[in-house]
Amino acid sequence: MEKFDYRAALQKIPGKPGVYQFYDALGELIYIGKAKNLRNRVGSYFNKDNQQVNAKTRVLVSKITDINFTIVDTEIDAWLLENSLIKKHQPRYNVLLKDDKTYPWILIKNERFPRIYWTRNLVKDGTIYFGPYASVSMMHVILGMVKEIYPLRTCNLPLTPANIESGKFRVCLEYQIGNCKGPCEGYQNEIDYHHNIEEIKDILNGKTGAIIRKLKNEIHQSVSDLNFELAHRLKRKYDLLERYQSKSTIVNSSISDVDVFTITTDEKHAFVNYLKVINGTVITTQTIELKKRVEESDADLLTIAISEFRTRFNSTSREIIIPFELDWEETGIKFTVPKLGEKKKLLELSQKNAAFFKREKLDQYEKLNPEVRTERLLNLMMKDLRLTQLPRHIECFDNSNFQGKFPVSAVVVFKDGKPSKKDYRHFNVKTVEGPDDFATMEEAVHRRYRRMLEEGETLPQLIVIDGGKGQLSSAIKSLTLLGIETQVAIIGIAKRLEEIYYPNDPYPMYLDKKSETLKIIQQLRDEAHRFGITFHRLKRNKATLSTELESIPGVGRTSADKLLRKFKSVKNIKIASQPELLEVLNLKQTLALMAYFNNNPQ
Repeated sequence: MEKFDYRAALQKIPGKPGVYQFYDALGELIYIGKAKNLRNRVGSYFNKDNQQVNAKTRVLVSKITDINFTIVDTEIDAWLLENSLIKKHQPRYNVLLKDDKTYPWILIKNERFPRIYWTRNLVKDGTIYFGPYASVSMMHVILGMVKEIYPLRTCNLPLTPANIESGKFRVCLEYQIGNCKGPCEGYQNEIDYHHNIEEIKDILNGKTGAIIRKLKNEIHQSVSDLNFELAHRLKRKYDLLERYQSKSTIVNSSISDVDVFTITTDEKHAFVNYLKVINGTVITTQTIELKKRVEESDADLLTIAISEFRTRFNSTSREIIIPFELDWEETGIKFTVPKLGEKKKLLELSQKNAAFFKREKLDQYEKLNPEVRTERLLNLMMKDLRLTQLPRHIECFDNSNFQGKFPVSAVVVFKDGKPSKKDYRHFNVKTVEGPDDFATMEEAVHRRYRRMLEEGETLPQLIVIDGGKGQLSSAIKSLTLLGIETQVAIIGIAKRLEEIYYPNDPYPMYLDKKSETLKIIQQLRDEAHRFGITFHRLKRNKATLSTELESIPGVGRTSADKLLRKFKSVKNIKIASQPELLEVLNLKQTLALMAYFNNNPQ
């Protein structure tokens, strides 16, 4: 059997939170794990230098022939998803969890003055549940924070209006120490109590912004009223809420049983992700690839995938969450296109996994077929930059100078999206005096394309000018003078905001910061800058060194150039012996040079 190439598998796995699944040669799921960083965690199993690996892990690793993974938003989400999948699939090498009491929930009891506490049992009696929480300690921190901000009752007394009015109950120690406002004796009415409950629901759902803003206003008002004791209590609540962070985007117990589907497509393929959600917990996740045969719409492909997944997983969910409306009606099935809330978060999670699966497949295919990637990128650039032909040959210009001195220009060439370094060229500026970047650009562009026309070379499909409207206008002057302004596309890119300028258009175009087209243009610009600045520094350094040598009596420009050509640097000239110097200079010059460096050792 061919040995599993874990290095190739690791290249496909991102450094993000998620859950990984190991399969053996028979395609059986043998292990499920969670990770804050999927690539690092999976890679640790194959670390041959690790002497602490136990026998079970060595056997597990020896059986791995395939790895799947699902990315999530946070490490907490990874814990919860791992728990769900382990209980469903019960892999051989996992410590199996036998019941639903693995993780605790925070509940708001369905009663007149609701109590808030934690449980491992979910009872459908109208009680609202939040969680489950992967960490018991984290759950207790959240509960403690809620109880510290909002005094609530902890007793289980039947607080009916009749019992309260008859004075059947007496306040307890919790009231005396400020942990309860005494609804049992009518010291707190039901409206005020439920106002606190609604705010607690928002906190447990992560909707703390409005509460924090409200507390901030109340603090300012208390200070204005000189009620500093109240302001201090409110400030304490404010600080607690500021530090609090809602953890789970996967789980919400109000979502009882739904299927979630999303789709992403390209010209030839569609990728559909499926999430199965029970009691707010993702228990199944899978992405499949569909090859397009004709011009099927996204709706057609999604409909096919929904039928396939629901049959494959025997789903009987009565609600299906989808990214757009479908022309499909089925008795007893509700199709939901969420705009906000927890269902929207689940849809976004599914979309994230579908997009990642698509990117992984595309990268894998393009690695095996580099020409496919080249064609895709060139077509993308043609579309994004509104070109009329594929930019197979692109040239980019940049200028460099130091306070107007040693001005140079450079042009770099990309062919089929890759640098063609043999075609790079430098220009010593000949017609420009002082720091005139526009005139320098005009000269460089004119000289470049005048020579190409004289030698009968093919012009590029795209010229990129490093600079804004001024540099672009200067370049266009040269193209117009040569009569080729309509034969080649030209754009300028301004560094500050990465603005793309077109001829005769005063308004720039902005490409998406993650656009592959923009990345190629930036690569061109950076390469032109690197190439130009290297030549500029070489020219400046040579001039500086030559000037120092020319200051020595008897050593002129010709002798200085000869010395630099032979010894490469002033440092080497300083340590050269007299016979070595005599190979370049006469005796009088040699003695003068040695005397100069003896008097100026630095």
